[in-house]
Amino acid sequence: SEKIDLDAWKKVMKSGLQEEVSETVSEPKELSALAAAREIVEMWRLAGRSVPENMSDEQLKTFIECPSKSAKKKYLKYLHLKELYKKNDKRKMEEKRERKLVAQEQASETSKTKNTSFVCLWASSMDRAYNWRAAQSMVFGQPLVFDMSYENDMSVREVANTVRQLVLSESSNRRSVDPFHIHFCNLKDDSLYHKEFVKHYREAWDKLLVTVTDQCYTQIFPKDKLIYLTADSPKVMKTFDHDKVYIIGSMVDKSIKTGVSLARAKRLGLETAALPLEKYLLWNSGAKNLTLDQMMHILLTLKDTGDWKKALEFVPKRKYCGFVSRP
Repeated sequence: SEKIDLDAWKKVMKSGLQEEVSETVSEPKELSALAAAREIVEMWRLAGRSVPENMSDEQLKTFIECPSKSAKKKYLKYLHLKELYKKNDKRKMEEKRERKLVAQEQASETSKTKNTSFVCLWASSMDRAYNWRAAQSMVFGQPLVFDMSYENDMSVREVANTVRQLVLSESSNRRSVDPFHIHFCNLKDDSLYHKEFVKHYREAWDKLLVTVTDQCYTQIFPKDKLIYLTADSPKVMKTFDHDKVYIIGSMVDKSIKTGVSLARAKRLGLETAALPLEKYLLWNSGAKNLTLDQMMHILLTLKDTGDWKKALEFVPKRKYCGFVSRP
Protein backbone atom coordinates (compact mmCIF):
# COMPACT_ATOMS: atom_id res chain seq x y z
CA SER A 1 0.00 0.00 0.00
CA GLU A 2 1.15 3.55 -0.84
CA LYS A 3 1.42 6.24 1.80
CA ILE A 4 -1.07 9.09 1.46
CA ASP A 5 0.21 12.68 1.71
CA LEU A 6 -2.54 14.26 3.84
CA ASP A 7 -1.41 17.84 3.26
CA ALA A 8 -1.56 17.47 -0.51
CA TRP A 9 -4.97 15.81 -0.26
CA LYS A 10 -6.33 18.69 1.85
CA LYS A 11 -5.10 21.25 -0.69
CA VAL A 12 -6.85 19.40 -3.55
CA MET A 13 -10.14 19.21 -1.63
CA LYS A 14 -10.03 22.90 -0.69
CA SER A 15 -9.36 24.02 -4.25
CA GLY A 16 -12.32 21.91 -5.54
CA LEU A 17 -14.68 23.47 -2.98
CA GLN A 18 -13.54 26.99 -3.92
CA GLU A 19 -14.21 26.34 -7.63
CA GLU A 20 -17.72 25.02 -6.90
CA VAL A 21 -18.49 28.04 -4.72
CA SER A 22 -17.20 30.49 -7.37
CA GLU A 23 -19.31 28.81 -10.07
CA THR A 24 -22.46 28.93 -7.94
CA VAL A 25 -21.83 32.61 -7.14
CA SER A 26 -21.05 33.67 -10.73
CA GLU A 27 -24.15 32.02 -12.21
CA PRO A 28 -26.67 34.05 -10.14
CA LYS A 29 -24.73 37.23 -10.88
CA GLU A 30 -24.86 36.54 -14.65
CA LEU A 31 -28.56 35.67 -14.47
CA SER A 32 -29.34 38.85 -12.54
CA ALA A 33 -27.42 40.95 -15.09
CA LEU A 34 -29.38 39.40 -17.97
CA ALA A 35 -32.67 40.00 -16.14
CA ALA A 36 -31.74 43.63 -15.52
CA ALA A 37 -30.83 44.04 -19.19
CA ARG A 38 -34.19 42.56 -20.23
CA GLU A 39 -35.99 45.03 -17.97
CA ILE A 40 -34.07 47.95 -19.52
CA VAL A 41 -34.95 46.78 -23.03
CA GLU A 42 -38.62 46.41 -22.03
CA MET A 43 -38.64 49.93 -20.55
CA TRP A 44 -37.18 51.33 -23.78
CA ARG A 45 -39.82 49.46 -25.79
CA LEU A 46 -42.60 51.02 -23.66
CA ALA A 47 -40.97 54.41 -24.21
CA GLY A 48 -41.41 53.95 -27.96
CA ARG A 49 -37.81 53.32 -28.95
CA SER A 50 -36.73 50.97 -31.72
CA VAL A 51 -35.99 47.70 -29.92
CA PRO A 52 -36.48 44.06 -31.02
CA GLU A 53 -39.38 42.01 -29.69
CA ASN A 54 -37.25 38.97 -28.89
CA MET A 55 -33.60 38.87 -27.76
CA SER A 56 -31.46 35.83 -27.05
CA ASP A 57 -29.09 35.57 -24.08
CA GLU A 58 -26.11 36.07 -26.41
CA GLN A 59 -27.62 39.28 -27.75
CA LEU A 60 -28.29 40.50 -24.19
CA LYS A 61 -24.67 39.81 -23.25
CA THR A 62 -23.50 41.81 -26.26
CA PHE A 63 -25.91 44.58 -25.23
CA ILE A 64 -24.44 44.64 -21.69
CA GLU A 65 -20.90 44.80 -23.06
CA CYS A 66 -21.62 47.92 -25.15
CA PRO A 67 -19.34 50.70 -23.87
CA SER A 68 -21.91 53.56 -23.91
CA LYS A 69 -25.62 54.27 -23.93
CA SER A 70 -25.54 55.45 -27.55
CA ALA A 71 -23.79 52.23 -28.57
CA LYS A 72 -26.52 50.24 -26.82
CA LYS A 73 -29.22 52.22 -28.65
CA LYS A 74 -27.51 51.62 -32.01
CA TYR A 75 -27.19 47.90 -31.29
CA LEU A 76 -30.88 47.61 -30.35
CA LYS A 77 -31.89 49.55 -33.47
CA TYR A 78 -29.78 47.19 -35.60
CA LEU A 79 -31.50 44.15 -34.03
CA HIS A 80 -34.91 45.83 -34.52
CA LEU A 81 -34.29 46.43 -38.25
CA LYS A 82 -32.94 42.91 -38.67
CA GLU A 83 -36.13 41.54 -37.08
CA LEU A 84 -38.31 43.70 -39.37
CA TYR A 85 -36.46 42.46 -42.48
CA LYS A 86 -37.00 38.86 -41.41
CA LYS A 87 -40.72 39.48 -40.85
CA ASN A 88 -41.02 41.23 -44.23
CA ASP A 89 -39.27 38.37 -46.03
CA LYS A 90 -41.55 35.88 -44.30
CA ARG A 91 -44.64 37.88 -45.28
CA LYS A 92 -43.49 38.08 -48.92
CA MET A 93 -42.90 34.34 -49.01
CA GLU A 94 -46.39 33.69 -47.65
CA GLU A 95 -47.97 36.07 -50.17
CA LYS A 96 -46.04 34.42 -52.98
CA ARG A 97 -47.20 31.00 -51.80
CA GLU A 98 -50.82 32.22 -51.69
CA ARG A 99 -50.59 33.70 -55.19
CA LYS A 100 -49.13 30.46 -56.47
CA LEU A 101 -51.99 28.47 -54.93
CA VAL A 102 -54.57 30.86 -56.42
CA ALA A 103 -52.91 30.60 -59.85
CA GLN A 104 -52.92 26.82 -59.61
CA GLU A 105 -56.62 26.81 -58.69
CA GLN A 106 -57.45 29.14 -61.57
CA ALA A 107 -55.41 27.03 -63.97
CA SER A 108 -57.22 23.89 -62.85
CA GLU A 109 -60.61 25.60 -63.30
CA THR A 110 -59.73 26.87 -66.78
CA SER A 111 -58.41 23.44 -67.76
CA LYS A 112 -61.72 21.92 -66.71
CA THR A 113 -63.74 24.38 -68.76
CA LYS A 114 -61.50 23.99 -71.79
CA ASN A 115 -62.41 20.33 -71.95
CA THR A 116 -65.91 21.14 -73.12
CA SER A 117 -66.42 21.35 -76.88
CA PHE A 118 -68.70 24.38 -76.54
CA VAL A 119 -66.00 26.50 -74.92
CA CYS A 120 -63.45 25.44 -77.53
CA LEU A 121 -65.86 26.38 -80.31
CA TRP A 122 -66.59 29.73 -78.63
CA ALA A 123 -62.87 30.50 -78.22
CA SER A 124 -62.07 29.75 -81.86
CA SER A 125 -64.98 31.88 -83.08
CA MET A 126 -63.90 34.77 -80.82
CA ASP A 127 -60.35 34.50 -82.18
CA ARG A 128 -61.70 34.80 -85.70
CA ALA A 129 -63.72 37.86 -84.68
CA TYR A 130 -60.70 39.49 -83.04
CA ASN A 131 -58.54 38.82 -86.09
CA TRP A 132 -61.23 40.27 -88.36
CA ARG A 133 -61.33 43.48 -86.30
CA ALA A 134 -57.52 43.74 -86.37
CA ALA A 135 -57.52 43.21 -90.13
CA GLN A 136 -60.13 45.95 -90.54
CA SER A 137 -58.07 48.30 -88.33
CA MET A 138 -55.11 47.92 -90.71
CA VAL A 139 -57.27 49.49 -93.41
CA PHE A 140 -59.62 51.85 -91.57
CA GLY A 141 -58.22 52.10 -88.00
CA GLN A 142 -56.44 55.03 -86.37
CA PRO A 143 -52.65 54.48 -86.46
CA LEU A 144 -50.70 54.10 -83.22
CA VAL A 145 -46.89 54.10 -83.44
CA PHE A 146 -44.40 52.35 -81.15
CA ASP A 147 -40.93 53.86 -81.54
CA MET A 148 -38.36 51.03 -81.50
CA SER A 149 -35.24 53.24 -81.56
CA TYR A 150 -34.18 52.88 -77.90
CA GLU A 151 -32.38 49.55 -78.07
CA ASN A 152 -28.94 51.09 -77.47
CA ASP A 153 -30.17 52.72 -74.26
CA MET A 154 -31.24 49.44 -72.64
CA SER A 155 -29.72 46.14 -71.55
CA VAL A 156 -30.76 42.80 -73.05
CA ARG A 157 -32.97 42.08 -70.06
CA GLU A 158 -34.69 45.47 -70.33
CA VAL A 159 -35.34 44.98 -74.05
CA ALA A 160 -36.93 41.60 -73.24
CA ASN A 161 -39.13 43.27 -70.62
CA THR A 162 -40.14 45.95 -73.15
CA VAL A 163 -41.12 43.33 -75.73
CA ARG A 164 -43.23 41.50 -73.13
CA GLN A 165 -45.14 44.73 -72.52
CA LEU A 166 -45.57 45.20 -76.28
CA VAL A 167 -46.96 41.67 -76.62
CA LEU A 168 -49.53 42.46 -73.91
CA SER A 169 -50.34 45.74 -75.67
CA GLU A 170 -50.93 44.01 -79.01
CA SER A 171 -53.13 41.39 -77.33
CA SER A 172 -55.34 43.95 -75.57
CA ASN A 173 -55.58 46.03 -78.77
CA ARG A 174 -56.67 42.98 -80.81
CA ARG A 175 -59.42 42.21 -78.27
CA SER A 176 -60.82 45.75 -78.18
CA VAL A 177 -64.02 46.83 -79.93
CA ASP A 178 -62.26 49.39 -82.13
CA PRO A 179 -58.54 48.50 -82.27
CA PHE A 180 -55.68 50.74 -83.38
CA HIS A 181 -53.60 50.07 -86.46
CA ILE A 182 -50.31 49.37 -84.68
CA HIS A 183 -47.04 50.43 -86.34
CA PHE A 184 -43.68 49.13 -85.07
CA CYS A 185 -41.36 51.78 -86.57
CA ASN A 186 -37.54 51.80 -86.60
CA LEU A 187 -37.55 48.02 -86.11
CA LYS A 188 -34.46 46.44 -87.71
CA ASP A 189 -34.40 42.76 -88.69
CA ASP A 190 -31.19 42.04 -86.75
CA SER A 191 -32.14 43.99 -83.63
CA LEU A 192 -32.75 42.64 -80.12
CA TYR A 193 -36.36 43.81 -80.42
CA HIS A 194 -36.85 41.57 -83.46
CA LYS A 195 -35.21 38.54 -81.82
CA GLU A 196 -37.43 38.87 -78.73
CA PHE A 197 -40.56 39.25 -80.87
CA VAL A 198 -39.72 36.06 -82.78
CA LYS A 199 -39.05 34.28 -79.48
CA HIS A 200 -42.53 35.24 -78.21
CA TYR A 201 -44.64 34.84 -81.37
CA ARG A 202 -42.60 32.14 -83.19
CA GLU A 203 -44.37 31.23 -86.45
CA ALA A 204 -47.19 33.72 -85.76
CA TRP A 205 -44.80 36.69 -86.03
CA ASP A 206 -45.03 36.78 -89.84
CA LYS A 207 -48.85 36.56 -89.64
CA LEU A 208 -49.24 39.29 -87.01
CA LEU A 209 -51.82 41.92 -87.98
CA VAL A 210 -49.55 44.92 -87.37
CA THR A 211 -47.31 47.02 -89.62
CA VAL A 212 -43.60 46.36 -89.05
CA THR A 213 -41.09 48.69 -90.74
CA ASP A 214 -37.52 49.88 -90.33
CA GLN A 215 -38.57 53.36 -91.49
CA CYS A 216 -39.06 56.29 -89.15
CA TYR A 217 -42.63 57.46 -88.53
CA THR A 218 -41.75 60.87 -89.99
CA GLN A 219 -41.27 59.12 -93.35
CA ILE A 220 -44.73 57.51 -93.17
CA PHE A 221 -46.98 60.20 -91.67
CA PRO A 222 -47.10 64.00 -92.00
CA LYS A 223 -45.31 65.75 -89.12
CA ASP A 224 -48.34 67.89 -88.29
CA LYS A 225 -50.31 64.67 -87.59
CA LEU A 226 -47.77 63.22 -85.11
CA ILE A 227 -47.90 63.66 -81.33
CA TYR A 228 -45.17 62.06 -79.17
CA LEU A 229 -46.54 60.94 -75.79
CA THR A 230 -43.90 61.43 -73.09
CA ALA A 231 -44.13 62.07 -69.35
CA ASP A 232 -41.50 64.83 -69.67
CA SER A 233 -43.56 66.99 -72.03
CA PRO A 234 -44.53 70.45 -70.71
CA LYS A 235 -47.81 70.25 -72.66
CA VAL A 236 -50.63 68.31 -70.98
CA MET A 237 -53.02 66.28 -73.11
CA LYS A 238 -56.60 67.53 -72.65
CA THR A 239 -58.68 65.43 -75.07
CA PHE A 240 -58.09 62.47 -77.35
CA ASP A 241 -57.79 63.52 -81.00
CA HIS A 242 -59.00 60.86 -83.46
CA ASP A 243 -57.23 62.57 -86.37
CA LYS A 244 -53.76 62.49 -84.80
CA VAL A 245 -51.14 59.72 -84.81
CA TYR A 246 -49.83 59.14 -81.27
CA ILE A 247 -46.28 57.83 -80.73
CA ILE A 248 -45.13 55.84 -77.69
CA GLY A 249 -41.46 55.19 -76.93
CA SER A 250 -40.80 51.43 -76.65
CA MET A 251 -38.56 51.41 -73.61
CA VAL A 252 -38.38 50.59 -69.91
CA ASP A 253 -38.37 53.98 -68.19
CA LYS A 254 -36.40 52.79 -65.14
CA SER A 255 -33.24 52.46 -67.19
CA ILE A 256 -33.62 55.64 -69.26
CA LYS A 257 -32.50 59.08 -68.16
CA THR A 258 -35.21 61.69 -67.85
CA GLY A 259 -36.02 63.53 -71.04
CA VAL A 260 -34.67 61.06 -73.63
CA SER A 261 -37.98 60.66 -75.51
CA LEU A 262 -38.69 64.40 -75.23
CA ALA A 263 -35.27 65.22 -76.69
CA ARG A 264 -35.85 62.80 -79.56
CA ALA A 265 -39.23 64.37 -80.34
CA LYS A 266 -37.71 67.86 -80.29
CA ARG A 267 -34.89 66.81 -82.63
CA LEU A 268 -37.52 65.59 -85.09
CA GLY A 269 -39.61 68.75 -84.65
CA LEU A 270 -42.68 66.90 -83.35
CA GLU A 271 -45.46 67.98 -81.05
CA THR A 272 -45.39 66.35 -77.60
CA ALA A 273 -47.96 65.70 -74.88
CA ALA A 274 -48.15 64.16 -71.41
CA LEU A 275 -51.12 62.45 -69.76
CA PRO A 276 -52.93 64.69 -67.22
CA LEU A 277 -52.13 62.46 -64.25
CA GLU A 278 -51.75 65.37 -61.79
CA LYS A 279 -55.07 66.86 -62.89
CA TYR A 280 -57.18 63.78 -62.23
CA LEU A 281 -55.23 61.69 -59.68
CA LEU A 282 -54.10 62.33 -56.11
CA TRP A 283 -50.63 61.03 -56.83
CA ASN A 284 -48.49 59.32 -54.20
CA SER A 285 -44.74 59.77 -53.99
CA GLY A 286 -42.84 57.90 -56.70
CA ALA A 287 -42.32 57.79 -60.45
CA LYS A 288 -45.22 58.66 -62.74
CA ASN A 289 -44.07 56.40 -65.58
CA LEU A 290 -46.51 53.80 -66.91
CA THR A 291 -45.91 50.51 -68.69
CA LEU A 292 -46.66 50.14 -72.40
CA ASP A 293 -49.66 47.87 -71.84
CA GLN A 294 -51.12 50.35 -69.32
CA MET A 295 -50.71 53.12 -71.91
CA MET A 296 -52.50 50.95 -74.46
CA HIS A 297 -55.46 50.35 -72.12
CA ILE A 298 -55.69 54.09 -71.36
CA LEU A 299 -55.61 55.11 -75.04
CA LEU A 300 -58.15 52.45 -76.04
CA THR A 301 -60.56 53.64 -73.33
CA LEU A 302 -60.11 57.27 -74.34
CA LYS A 303 -60.67 56.35 -77.96
CA ASP A 304 -63.93 54.53 -77.14
CA THR A 305 -65.36 56.74 -74.37
CA GLY A 306 -63.37 59.98 -74.05
CA ASP A 307 -63.71 59.58 -70.25
CA TRP A 308 -60.44 60.37 -68.47
CA LYS A 309 -61.61 58.99 -65.13
CA LYS A 310 -62.52 55.67 -66.68
CA ALA A 311 -59.28 55.56 -68.67
CA LEU A 312 -57.01 56.38 -65.72
CA GLU A 313 -58.45 53.49 -63.71
CA PHE A 314 -55.79 51.41 -65.50
CA VAL A 315 -53.08 53.28 -63.54
CA PRO A 316 -51.92 50.90 -60.75
CA LYS A 317 -53.69 51.63 -57.45
CA ARG A 318 -50.39 51.66 -55.54
CA LYS A 319 -49.36 54.83 -57.39
CA TYR A 320 -52.27 57.07 -56.40
CA CYS A 321 -54.66 57.38 -53.46
CA GLY A 322 -57.80 58.45 -55.36
CA PHE A 323 -59.28 60.78 -57.95
CA VAL A 324 -59.43 64.56 -57.58
CA SER A 325 -62.94 65.55 -56.52
CA ARG A 326 -64.27 68.31 -58.76
CA PRO A 327 -67.73 69.95 -58.76
